[in-house]
Amino acid sequence: MKAMVVRHIGSADVFESIEYPMPEVKPGHIVVEVKASSVNPLDVMLRSSKNPWSENRPEILHGDVAGVVHDVGEGVTLFKPGDEVYGCAGGVAGQNGALADYMLVDAELMAKKPESLSMSEAAALPLVSITAWEGLHDKLKVTKGDRVLIHGATGGVGHIAIQLARHFGATVTATTKPRTLDIAAGLGADHLINVLDTSVQEYVRQFAGGVGYDKVFDTVVGENIKNSFEAVRFYGDVAVTLPVEDTFPVLMKSLSLHGVLMLVPLFNGINRSAHGRILTEVAQLVDNGVIKPLIDPHPFTIWQVADAHRHLESRQAVGKIILTAD
Repeated sequence: MKAMVVRHIGSADVFESIEYPMPEVKPGHIVVEVKASSVNPLDVMLRSSKNPWSENRPEILHGDVAGVVHDVGEGVTLFKPGDEVYGCAGGVAGQNGALADYMLVDAELMAKKPESLSMSEAAALPLVSITAWEGLHDKLKVTKGDRVLIHGATGGVGHIAIQLARHFGATVTATTKPRTLDIAAGLGADHLINVLDTSVQEYVRQFAGGVGYDKVFDTVVGENIKNSFEAVRFYGDVAVTLPVEDTFPVLMKSLSLHGVLMLVPLFNGINRSAHGRILTEVAQLVDNGVIKPLIDPHPFTIWQVADAHRHLESRQAVGKIILTAD
Protein backbone atom coordinates (compact mmCIF):
# COMPACT_ATOMS: atom_id res chain seq x y z
CA MET A 1 0.00 0.00 0.00
CA LYS A 2 0.97 3.66 -0.28
CA ALA A 3 1.82 5.53 2.93
CA MET A 4 3.24 8.83 4.14
CA VAL A 5 5.89 8.13 6.75
CA VAL A 6 7.99 10.15 9.20
CA ARG A 7 11.37 8.68 10.11
CA HIS A 8 12.89 11.59 12.02
CA ILE A 9 11.78 14.78 13.79
CA GLY A 10 11.69 17.93 11.71
CA SER A 11 9.69 20.34 9.60
CA ALA A 12 6.76 19.29 7.44
CA ASP A 13 9.31 18.35 4.77
CA VAL A 14 10.12 15.13 6.64
CA PHE A 15 7.06 13.33 5.26
CA GLU A 16 7.97 10.69 2.68
CA SER A 17 5.68 8.84 0.28
CA ILE A 18 6.64 5.16 0.12
CA GLU A 19 5.29 1.68 -0.54
CA TYR A 20 4.56 0.12 2.85
CA PRO A 21 3.52 -3.39 3.92
CA MET A 22 -0.23 -3.91 4.09
CA PRO A 23 -1.40 -4.42 7.70
CA GLU A 24 -2.60 -7.91 8.60
CA VAL A 25 -5.71 -8.29 10.72
CA LYS A 26 -5.36 -9.77 14.21
CA PRO A 27 -7.78 -10.75 17.00
CA GLY A 28 -9.85 -7.90 18.37
CA HIS A 29 -8.89 -5.63 15.48
CA ILE A 30 -10.17 -4.51 12.09
CA VAL A 31 -8.38 -3.30 8.98
CA VAL A 32 -9.92 -0.08 7.67
CA GLU A 33 -9.59 1.22 4.13
CA VAL A 34 -8.79 4.85 4.86
CA LYS A 35 -11.06 7.42 3.23
CA ALA A 36 -10.19 10.49 5.31
CA SER A 37 -8.22 11.78 8.28
CA SER A 38 -7.80 15.13 10.01
CA VAL A 39 -4.95 17.13 11.50
CA ASN A 40 -4.67 17.57 15.27
CA PRO A 41 -2.00 19.60 17.10
CA LEU A 42 -0.76 16.29 18.49
CA ASP A 43 0.17 15.16 14.98
CA VAL A 44 2.29 18.27 14.44
CA MET A 45 3.94 17.84 17.86
CA LEU A 46 4.87 14.23 17.11
CA ARG A 47 6.33 15.17 13.75
CA SER A 48 8.25 18.24 14.88
CA SER A 49 9.53 17.81 18.45
CA LYS A 50 10.34 15.50 21.31
CA ASN A 51 7.47 15.57 23.78
CA PRO A 52 5.74 13.35 26.35
CA TRP A 53 4.07 11.35 23.55
CA SER A 54 7.19 10.78 21.43
CA GLU A 55 8.09 7.42 22.97
CA ASN A 56 7.53 4.58 20.52
CA ARG A 57 6.27 6.98 17.85
CA PRO A 58 5.12 5.02 14.78
CA GLU A 59 6.28 5.81 11.25
CA ILE A 60 2.72 6.55 10.09
CA LEU A 61 1.07 9.40 12.01
CA HIS A 62 -2.49 10.70 12.48
CA GLY A 63 -5.02 9.06 14.79
CA ASP A 64 -8.29 10.32 13.35
CA VAL A 65 -9.70 8.10 10.61
CA ALA A 66 -12.91 7.53 8.71
CA GLY A 67 -13.19 4.66 6.28
CA VAL A 68 -14.60 1.31 5.30
CA VAL A 69 -13.99 -1.97 7.12
CA HIS A 70 -11.80 -4.14 4.89
CA ASP A 71 -11.15 -7.12 7.17
CA VAL A 72 -12.32 -8.25 10.62
CA GLY A 73 -10.27 -10.11 13.20
CA GLU A 74 -11.28 -12.96 15.46
CA GLY A 75 -13.58 -11.92 18.28
CA VAL A 76 -14.91 -8.76 16.64
CA THR A 77 -18.70 -8.78 16.54
CA LEU A 78 -19.68 -5.12 16.13
CA PHE A 79 -18.30 -4.65 12.63
CA LYS A 80 -18.27 -6.48 9.32
CA PRO A 81 -16.56 -5.81 5.97
CA GLY A 82 -18.17 -2.88 4.20
CA ASP A 83 -19.21 -1.01 7.36
CA GLU A 84 -18.44 2.71 7.40
CA VAL A 85 -16.58 3.54 10.62
CA TYR A 86 -14.69 6.31 12.38
CA GLY A 87 -12.38 6.65 15.36
CA CYS A 88 -9.08 7.85 16.78
CA ALA A 89 -7.04 4.69 16.90
CA GLY A 90 -3.36 5.13 16.05
CA GLY A 91 -0.54 7.45 15.17
CA VAL A 92 0.91 7.01 18.68
CA ALA A 93 2.36 4.33 20.97
CA GLY A 94 3.74 2.16 18.18
CA GLN A 95 0.41 1.87 16.38
CA ASN A 96 0.51 3.17 12.81
CA GLY A 97 -1.99 5.86 11.90
CA ALA A 98 -4.21 6.93 9.03
CA LEU A 99 -1.74 8.41 6.51
CA ALA A 100 -1.94 5.30 4.36
CA ASP A 101 -4.29 3.30 2.17
CA TYR A 102 -5.15 0.98 5.07
CA MET A 103 -4.99 1.15 8.88
CA LEU A 104 -5.07 -1.61 11.50
CA VAL A 105 -7.16 -0.50 14.49
CA ASP A 106 -8.41 -1.88 17.79
CA ALA A 107 -12.13 -2.44 17.22
CA GLU A 108 -12.97 -1.13 20.71
CA LEU A 109 -11.77 2.34 19.72
CA MET A 110 -14.11 2.55 16.72
CA ALA A 111 -17.79 3.20 15.99
CA LYS A 112 -20.13 3.31 13.01
CA LYS A 113 -19.74 6.72 11.44
CA PRO A 114 -22.64 9.20 11.48
CA GLU A 115 -24.90 8.39 8.54
CA SER A 116 -25.55 12.05 7.80
CA LEU A 117 -21.87 12.95 7.37
CA SER A 118 -19.43 12.40 4.55
CA MET A 119 -16.22 10.54 5.29
CA SER A 120 -14.36 13.87 5.37
CA GLU A 121 -16.75 15.38 7.90
CA ALA A 122 -16.68 12.27 10.07
CA ALA A 123 -12.87 12.29 10.16
CA ALA A 124 -12.99 15.70 11.84
CA LEU A 125 -14.71 14.36 14.93
CA PRO A 126 -13.00 11.53 16.82
CA LEU A 127 -10.22 13.08 18.91
CA VAL A 128 -12.01 16.38 19.54
CA SER A 129 -15.42 14.91 20.30
CA ILE A 130 -14.00 12.33 22.70
CA THR A 131 -12.05 15.10 24.45
CA ALA A 132 -15.10 17.35 24.65
CA TRP A 133 -17.29 14.52 25.95
CA GLU A 134 -14.77 13.46 28.60
CA GLY A 135 -14.30 17.06 29.71
CA LEU A 136 -17.96 18.05 29.92
CA HIS A 137 -19.75 14.79 30.67
CA ASP A 138 -17.24 12.66 32.56
CA LYS A 139 -15.19 15.28 34.42
CA LEU A 140 -17.25 18.48 34.79
CA LYS A 141 -20.56 16.56 34.82
CA VAL A 142 -22.34 19.43 33.10
CA THR A 143 -26.07 19.38 33.61
CA LYS A 144 -29.15 21.53 33.09
CA GLY A 145 -28.85 24.99 34.61
CA ASP A 146 -25.06 25.09 34.84
CA ARG A 147 -23.27 28.25 33.76
CA VAL A 148 -20.41 26.99 31.62
CA LEU A 149 -17.50 28.96 30.16
CA ILE A 150 -15.63 27.46 27.20
CA HIS A 151 -12.37 28.99 26.01
CA GLY A 152 -11.45 28.59 22.32
CA ALA A 153 -14.81 28.66 20.55
CA THR A 154 -13.64 27.78 17.04
CA GLY A 155 -10.90 25.35 18.03
CA GLY A 156 -11.25 21.65 17.37
CA VAL A 157 -12.35 20.76 20.90
CA GLY A 158 -13.99 24.11 21.64
CA HIS A 159 -16.53 24.10 18.83
CA ILE A 160 -17.74 20.61 19.75
CA ALA A 161 -17.77 21.51 23.45
CA ILE A 162 -20.13 24.44 22.85
CA GLN A 163 -22.64 22.20 21.10
CA LEU A 164 -22.36 19.42 23.67
CA ALA A 165 -22.71 21.76 26.63
CA ARG A 166 -25.87 23.23 25.14
CA HIS A 167 -27.19 19.70 24.60
CA PHE A 168 -26.52 18.91 28.28
CA GLY A 169 -28.67 21.90 29.26
CA ALA A 170 -26.03 24.46 30.21
CA THR A 171 -26.03 28.17 29.58
CA VAL A 172 -22.83 28.60 27.58
CA THR A 173 -20.41 31.50 27.32
CA ALA A 174 -17.58 31.02 24.81
CA THR A 175 -14.50 33.09 24.07
CA THR A 176 -12.79 33.73 20.76
CA LYS A 177 -10.69 36.28 18.90
CA PRO A 178 -12.02 38.98 16.55
CA ARG A 179 -11.23 37.24 13.26
CA THR A 180 -13.37 34.23 14.18
CA LEU A 181 -16.29 36.01 15.83
CA ASP A 182 -18.63 35.59 12.85
CA ILE A 183 -17.91 31.87 12.57
CA ALA A 184 -18.18 31.33 16.33
CA ALA A 185 -21.58 33.05 16.32
CA GLY A 186 -23.01 30.12 14.40
CA LEU A 187 -22.02 27.49 16.98
CA GLY A 188 -24.87 28.12 19.40
CA ALA A 189 -23.24 29.70 22.45
CA ASP A 190 -25.64 31.81 24.51
CA HIS A 191 -22.96 34.48 24.97
CA LEU A 192 -19.90 35.08 22.79
CA ILE A 193 -16.90 37.02 24.09
CA ASN A 194 -14.25 38.85 22.08
CA VAL A 195 -11.27 38.25 24.35
CA LEU A 196 -9.39 41.30 23.05
CA ASP A 197 -11.96 43.85 24.12
CA THR A 198 -13.83 42.29 27.06
CA SER A 199 -12.26 41.70 30.46
CA VAL A 200 -12.95 38.65 32.61
CA GLN A 201 -14.54 40.86 35.23
CA GLU A 202 -16.88 42.30 32.63
CA TYR A 203 -18.19 39.03 31.22
CA VAL A 204 -18.49 37.50 34.68
CA ARG A 205 -20.57 40.51 35.70
CA GLN A 206 -22.75 40.30 32.59
CA PHE A 207 -23.22 36.56 32.19
CA ALA A 208 -22.29 34.83 35.46
CA GLY A 209 -24.16 36.96 37.99
CA GLY A 210 -20.93 38.61 39.16
CA VAL A 211 -20.22 35.41 41.11
CA GLY A 212 -18.48 33.31 38.49
CA TYR A 213 -19.11 30.29 36.29
CA ASP A 214 -20.01 26.94 37.77
CA LYS A 215 -17.75 25.14 35.33
CA VAL A 216 -14.97 26.21 32.96
CA PHE A 217 -13.55 24.14 30.10
CA ASP A 218 -10.21 25.64 29.06
CA THR A 219 -9.00 24.29 25.71
CA VAL A 220 -6.39 27.05 25.41
CA VAL A 221 -4.57 26.90 28.79
CA GLY A 222 -1.09 28.53 28.84
CA GLU A 223 -1.47 32.13 29.97
CA ASN A 224 -5.23 31.79 29.55
CA ILE A 225 -5.54 29.57 32.63
CA LYS A 226 -5.39 32.72 34.77
CA ASN A 227 -8.61 33.85 33.08
CA SER A 228 -10.23 30.51 33.82
CA PHE A 229 -9.32 30.65 37.51
CA GLU A 230 -10.56 34.23 37.70
CA ALA A 231 -13.84 33.46 35.93
CA VAL A 232 -14.87 30.36 37.91
CA ARG A 233 -16.84 30.71 41.13
CA PHE A 234 -15.61 29.58 44.54
CA TYR A 235 -15.91 25.77 44.83
CA GLY A 236 -16.33 25.55 41.06
CA ASP A 237 -14.77 23.17 38.54
CA VAL A 238 -12.15 23.74 35.82
CA ALA A 239 -11.17 21.19 33.17
CA VAL A 240 -8.01 21.60 31.08
CA THR A 241 -6.53 19.84 28.05
CA LEU A 242 -2.92 20.89 28.68
CA PRO A 243 -0.64 21.08 31.75
CA VAL A 244 -1.12 23.86 34.32
CA GLU A 245 2.03 25.25 35.96
CA ASP A 246 0.58 27.34 38.79
CA THR A 247 -2.24 25.66 40.73
CA PHE A 248 -2.22 28.03 43.71
CA PRO A 249 -5.55 29.60 42.62
CA VAL A 250 -7.11 26.13 42.81
CA LEU A 251 -6.45 26.11 46.54
CA MET A 252 -7.46 29.73 47.07
CA LYS A 253 -10.90 29.17 45.55
CA SER A 254 -11.23 25.56 46.72
CA LEU A 255 -11.68 24.47 43.10
CA SER A 256 -11.75 21.04 41.52
CA LEU A 257 -9.22 20.88 38.67
CA HIS A 258 -9.69 18.13 36.06
CA GLY A 259 -7.18 16.99 33.45
CA VAL A 260 -8.57 15.65 30.16
CA LEU A 261 -6.24 13.48 28.07
CA MET A 262 -8.10 11.23 25.65
CA LEU A 263 -4.82 9.49 24.72
CA VAL A 264 -4.70 7.51 27.98
CA PRO A 265 -6.46 4.43 26.53
CA LEU A 266 -4.18 4.44 23.47
CA PHE A 267 -1.01 4.58 25.54
CA ASN A 268 -2.04 2.38 28.44
CA GLY A 269 -4.45 -0.10 26.92
CA ILE A 270 -7.17 0.66 29.48
CA ASN A 271 -10.77 1.83 29.10
CA ARG A 272 -10.60 1.52 25.32
CA SER A 273 -14.23 0.52 24.94
CA ALA A 274 -15.23 3.92 26.37
CA HIS A 275 -14.01 5.56 23.18
CA GLY A 276 -16.21 3.38 21.02
CA ARG A 277 -19.20 4.10 23.26
CA ILE A 278 -18.60 7.85 23.19
CA LEU A 279 -18.27 7.89 19.40
CA THR A 280 -21.50 5.89 19.09
CA GLU A 281 -23.27 8.52 21.24
CA VAL A 282 -21.70 11.33 19.21
CA ALA A 283 -22.82 9.74 15.92
CA GLN A 284 -26.40 9.68 17.18
CA LEU A 285 -26.18 13.32 18.23
CA VAL A 286 -24.80 14.26 14.82
CA ASP A 287 -27.57 12.41 13.00
CA ASN A 288 -30.12 14.12 15.27
CA GLY A 289 -28.76 17.54 14.33
CA VAL A 290 -27.23 18.33 17.73
CA ILE A 291 -23.57 18.39 16.64
CA LYS A 292 -22.01 19.61 13.42
CA PRO A 293 -18.25 19.65 12.77
CA LEU A 294 -16.59 22.91 11.82
CA ILE A 295 -14.40 22.23 8.77
CA ASP A 296 -11.57 24.48 7.61
CA PRO A 297 -12.24 25.58 4.01
CA HIS A 298 -8.82 24.46 2.73
CA PRO A 299 -8.99 20.78 1.68
CA PHE A 300 -5.97 18.52 1.29
CA THR A 301 -5.33 14.93 0.35
CA ILE A 302 -3.43 12.55 2.60
CA TRP A 303 -0.57 12.81 0.12
CA GLN A 304 -0.50 16.58 0.74
CA VAL A 305 -0.13 16.14 4.50
CA ALA A 306 2.96 18.37 4.61
CA ASP A 307 0.92 21.30 3.28
CA ALA A 308 -1.86 20.52 5.76
CA HIS A 309 0.62 20.64 8.65
CA ARG A 310 1.99 23.96 7.40
CA HIS A 311 -1.55 25.33 7.29
CA LEU A 312 -2.15 24.36 10.93
CA GLU A 313 1.20 25.83 11.94
CA SER A 314 0.29 29.12 10.21
CA ARG A 315 -2.47 29.58 12.82
CA GLN A 316 -4.84 30.62 10.04
CA ALA A 317 -6.97 27.48 10.15
CA VAL A 318 -10.51 27.71 11.53
CA GLY A 319 -12.05 24.40 12.51
CA LYS A 320 -10.62 21.01 11.57
CA ILE A 321 -8.24 20.52 8.63
CA ILE A 322 -9.32 17.50 6.58
CA LEU A 323 -7.26 15.07 4.53
CA THR A 324 -8.93 12.78 2.00
CA ALA A 325 -7.58 9.66 0.32
CA ASP A 326 -8.49 10.97 -3.14
